Amino acid sequence: MKLTVAQALVAFLARQYTERDGRRHRLIAATWGIFGHGNVAGIGQALLETGPRSMPFLQGRNEQAMVHAAVGYARQSGRLSAHAVTTSIGPGATNLVTGAALATINRIPVLLLPGDTFATRPADPVLQQLEVPYAGDLSVNDALRPVSRHFDRITRPEALIPAALQAMRVLTDPVQTGAVTLALPQDVQAEAYDWPEEFFAERVWGVRRPRPDRAELAAAARAVRSAARPLIVAGGGIRHSEARTALARFAEATGIPVATTQAGKGALPHDHPAEVGGIGHTGTATADGLAREADLVIAAGTRLTDFTTASATLFRNPSVRFIGLNLDPYDAHKLAALPLVADAREGLDELRAALAGHRVDPAYEAAYGECKADWEARVDLAFATPDEDLAPTQAQVLGLLDALVDDTDILINAAGSLPGDLHKLWRARSTDQYHVEYGYSCMGYEIPAAIGVALAAPGRPVWALVGDGTYLMNPTEIVTAVQEGVPLRMVVLDNHGYASIGGLSGAVGGEGFGTAYRFRGPDSTYTGEPLPVDLAANAASLGMAVIRARTVRDLREALAEARAASRPTCVYTQTRTPDTVSGPPPAQAWWDVPVAETATRKAAAEAREEYDRQAAQRRRHL
Repeated sequence: MKLTVAQALVAFLARQYTERDGRRHRLIAATWGIFGHGNVAGIGQALLETGPRSMPFLQGRNEQAMVHAAVGYARQSGRLSAHAVTTSIGPGATNLVTGAALATINRIPVLLLPGDTFATRPADPVLQQLEVPYAGDLSVNDALRPVSRHFDRITRPEALIPAALQAMRVLTDPVQTGAVTLALPQDVQAEAYDWPEEFFAERVWGVRRPRPDRAELAAAARAVRSAARPLIVAGGGIRHSEARTALARFAEATGIPVATTQAGKGALPHDHPAEVGGIGHTGTATADGLAREADLVIAAGTRLTDFTTASATLFRNPSVRFIGLNLDPYDAHKLAALPLVADAREGLDELRAALAGHRVDPAYEAAYGECKADWEARVDLAFATPDEDLAPTQAQVLGLLDALVDDTDILINAAGSLPGDLHKLWRARSTDQYHVEYGYSCMGYEIPAAIGVALAAPGRPVWALVGDGTYLMNPTEIVTAVQEGVPLRMVVLDNHGYASIGGLSGAVGGEGFGTAYRFRGPDSTYTGEPLPVDLAANAASLGMAVIRARTVRDLREALAEARAASRPTCVYTQTRTPDTVSGPPPAQAWWDVPVAETATRKAAAEAREEYDRQAAQRRRHL
């Protein structure tokens, strides 16, 4: 078959599938694109010629945002179906870097197809070419290498065959998956080649479920049986493996409580007796208290980031040991754990069988059950709205949503103070309701990711929870939601600045410097009046229906109206600072943000004293 390289690639992608548990999914379900001279006559022409039935096309407004949308789609699809993203040369390609880092850190598959400078170099340099005197084969696309799980540059037509196959292998590997980049020189994209027909045959990539090694399983079972205060830390791997039922059965059989990371929240429904909430710096008092006393921690499908471990200060029992249940041996060995390298569902099922008849002391179950009830009462207090005529606090916004949604709704967030409040307070009703991107915590993720999620879950209410700082980072895909008729519900919380980092700044001696959206005050810092910025008007100008909510009463009605809407709808509200009684609970565990070791300002000196006190509790688990 004589086709251009771009035509061959699109035709190949249209015939790739994944299969797990007997269910088949299209691997590359659509391609996002913004066209420039580096891809318009190559991939662009190929998509036009192939047609939307073979490869659907989605028009984006910002290259980074297109990757975020693709990540949202792939995560909602269980990493079994993904999107491709094509860009031109130059800034279009480098705009992919942030999105690629987010995908790779969160281990979500996305295929990146940036244009590249001429392979044959008929003119040198060409428009947007980076000249590197010591290396003629470098381009700006090489910036994608460290944030891609696989990178290749297709400098000859025939090189596409092995490169495309390797790309599919990595995208479908549950251990290695992340951003995969195929850099496509603009002249090679348009070059014709005689392709073997076998290249375009349907190909099914099996997504494996490795079972645990018998010796590792036996060692893990012995460790659990000998523990008095075990704790499960459930991460995103539970979700990716569709292991919620296996986790519930394990917890119900053993009585072991389950705490969740940001990626793992929803691994059990909030009202399950063994579910004790988020763990770590943004966790609940219940989960963090159990973690401090645990003598065994089963880390199931988690990378054990610093927020989860409270920067290595959380697990304080001198005799604490770990079991690392993870597909990736790299993660399974963290904290000197007993490795249990396996798919999360298979590992939990087989460990439960190996523990037949074993259960924790009933007094332990009763104790954590009481702590869970106490925390739920604290959540109720934060959600309460005693004065309906005041502006809402951020926690009250979440409480109003909590009272409105059911298990079909999906909430998306990534950055600011919302992830902390959500992790501590949100009552997840389904495995996929809680969608907080906290591996990269990327401002600007929420709106495009919500579009990707909505495309993967048509008919379900999808909410993008957005602070004013995040909104100003990346509102462009509102236009895409309007164009595609995606009924995105966006809640914009305006608190006039970077509230999360402002609070952190105050805690580490930065005194909130440079974190407020205000005019300059008498001291030339940003301490004057709030800026006259109208984010609601901006959203309306991009095509959204906008509902302004001034009070708690207004907001309750606005959220209900948005949930019933059939077009992209924004609910805008300015939030107020809560008092110490009704606000969200403070951090229940530490997070290491180094403080100035020498400073003349009192706030920094006091913050350093607290830092030294907390850092002294850090330990190496060996």
